[in-house]
Amino acid sequence: MFKRLRQLLGLRRARPETIPDKLWQAMLADYPFLAERSAAQLLHLRGLVSEFLAHKEFSGAQGLVVTDAMAIAIAAQACLPVLHLGLGWYDDFVGIVVHPGQMVARREMVDEAGVMHRYSEVLSGEAMDRGPVTLSWQDVASAGALAGHGYNVVIHEFVHKIDMRDGAADGCPPLPSRAAHAAWRDVMQPAYDAFREQVTMAERFGGQVPWLDAYGATAPAEFFAVTCEAYFVNRDRFTQEFPALTQLYDQFFKVNQPLAL
Repeated sequence: MFKRLRQLLGLRRARPETIPDKLWQAMLADYPFLAERSAAQLLHLRGLVSEFLAHKEFSGAQGLVVTDAMAIAIAAQACLPVLHLGLGWYDDFVGIVVHPGQMVARREMVDEAGVMHRYSEVLSGEAMDRGPVTLSWQDVASAGALAGHGYNVVIHEFVHKIDMRDGAADGCPPLPSRAAHAAWRDVMQPAYDAFREQVTMAERFGGQVPWLDAYGATAPAEFFAVTCEAYFVNRDRFTQEFPALTQLYDQFFKVNQPLAL
């Protein structure tokens, strides 16, 4: 059905009802953070998901078969950050590769002395600049249960794609002016510094473990992606932890503005 669905959705704006209601309702039951949106938002999200499926290509790795239900679940979570922005933010790539579980990436890095280091990194997902998004289905499938912890691998990787729209991911998405960039940094930098300090205190001195994934302390780009996960799947708890970021993200993601057409 998924291939036929993509053929049917070759229009500029697909109808929400193109997605079978049984699949849509099952997906909402698995991901309560999506189901809690308003009726108008869900209707709009369903239309975006239809259009997303029409223009993206899913492939399974390691023998995994990507079912219709899996594709719809990934698409719905990917569309959440652009619910008010529009799918144009994702027009620089087509492919989405789904692995059964976490994957191992081979890395190379040259240090300041010019020495090449080769190592392996275990990943739940990865976003390539103007390239595909790779996801662990195991992590995607558990996103509903893990929303209480502010975790969502799909949102994480697709926020990286948004971040990369103006170059390498640096924790600041494309903004209209230097003043807007400066205002963004004025909010993000102190929040990032405070989070890094909290992680350091927890890891080295037995301090309180932060609510968010400590991976967000590794770089500004990761902090942006990790905080966006929580912002979209557990807004109330996120706002308790990062009230200034909630206001910043509300402005950027236009959540209080009319839905994009």
